Amino acid sequence: MDTVVNGFGDLTRETNMSVNVGKEVAALQRMTTKELKARYAEVFGEATNAANRAWLVKRIAWRLQALAEGDLSERARRRAAELANDADLRLSPPKVKAAPAAGTLPEAGRTLTGTLADKADDRLPLPGTILTREYKGVMVQVQVLPNGFEYQGEVYKSLTAVAKAVTGQHVNGYAFFRLAKEAVS
Repeated sequence: MDTVVNGFGDLTRETNMSVNVGKEVAALQRMTTKELKARYAEVFGEATNAANRAWLVKRIAWRLQALAEGDLSERARRRAAELANDADLRLSPPKVKAAPAAGTLPEAGRTLTGTLADKADDRLPLPGTILTREYKGVMVQVQVLPNGFEYQGEVYKSLTAVAKAVTGQHVNGYAFFRLAKEAVS
């Protein structure tokens, strides 16, 4: 038996590891999450808290292939280390949102009133405006509503949804209606 040490812990495997990775992956697909967690512990030498079946299958399959076919080359490891050293890392932790102070939440039966800040996109014209665009010889007209967009009698949540209805494929709505901000140089 050989001992393989590669940063994931100690693992033992037979010298002539003739694992058919394809058959192993097919078997993984039929396993329950509990069985996959057990197989993960077997293959990696440590338990996992992950419960996502797809992730477990991919991770175990990767490890089985690495054991059967060989891991990354030393050159690839050096390059990965170089890339990791050049990566921009977050220098400050994310800001934690403070919990509301006691007594500030509405009591049962009471309603808080006020206005919410309007976060409308500044590229968007005012409600009531009709956006016009010719597409494949047809004039497309969309009315901007306070909470959506009307196109051919149907209300859509976004310009992208309208552009998809017009073209049949995913298109950025602001770009389709030529509302995207111009790049300033």
